[in-house]
Amino acid sequence: MVQKVYVTRRVPEAGLTMVSKGCDAEIWEAETPVPRDVLLEKVADVEGLYCLLTEQVDEALLDAAPRLRVVSNYAVGYNNIDVAACTARGIPVGNTPGVLTDTTADFAFALLMSAARRVTEGVTYVQDGKWVTWGPKLLLGVDVYGATLGIVGFGRIGQAVARRARGFDMRVLAYDPYSVPQGLDPDLAQLVDLDTLLAESDFVSVHVPLTAETERFVGMREFAKMKPSAILINTARGPVVDPDALLSALVEGRIAGAALDVTEPEPLPFDHPLVTLPNCIVTPHIASASVATRNKMAVIAAENLLAGLEGSRLPHCVNPEVYGPRL
Repeated sequence: MVQKVYVTRRVPEAGLTMVSKGCDAEIWEAETPVPRDVLLEKVADVEGLYCLLTEQVDEALLDAAPRLRVVSNYAVGYNNIDVAACTARGIPVGNTPGVLTDTTADFAFALLMSAARRVTEGVTYVQDGKWVTWGPKLLLGVDVYGATLGIVGFGRIGQAVARRARGFDMRVLAYDPYSVPQGLDPDLAQLVDLDTLLAESDFVSVHVPLTAETERFVGMREFAKMKPSAILINTARGPVVDPDALLSALVEGRIAGAALDVTEPEPLPFDHPLVTLPNCIVTPHIASASVATRNKMAVIAAENLLAGLEGSRLPHCVNPEVYGPRL
């Protein structure tokens, strides 16, 4: 019997083809997220759910999906999923780790460069017809080469950003709220406490997962410890940074600028103050948006889904305890 699955967005065809060949798959075709009431209706008789960060997989959804056997998240993060509730019901949860590390690190460094050298301001300046001559003080930015980069969260992506900083001869400071990475190259970064990192960094790039402990991790206290010339980059999760505190810090000059690929809320309204500030770059959550990476994510998520439906161990499972102890 062909098993029924629900796919909450049209992801790249590389993954959809795999799912459609192996399952009776229904796909939400709209560009916007599936409405909650529709989602609860659609999962009533499915055995597999292929979802995005925009879908909350919580107790209510699990109650609405009594036949559900596997949840496959098209993302590395899984803060949208109540993993404990899934585990209690024997449902494995899959994610797509590793594949987007370098793509996201590339984008984080692109945001850093853009904010430092005021690239988006320059583009807007030209588009608005203000460019009438060369000027020695026009849109002066700050140097990246030889500056100090502070990386908050030193997992795979944080370390990849540090490797990129080597090419700019940057001094790299790192802080991880969970643990010191094992086997760390001592030349990659200097591990310091958070306050030291904030006080000494010219750029602060955030790479922690969103958990109860990291929500609003960067707020008023942290901005007060940063240099007035510092620039914040966030490609992790929007709620890790307190948006009200960030807005105040930017408006009052406690920091010089910010570049955000993730926001709280997400998406931000087009007229939100953070969007309209000239010293804040906001992009629409596209750090992993390369053709190759998004295709790989789609395939990994499909592999997780199909494995779960077959009763096999998921290749990338965030709750392996669902399988019990290994013999």
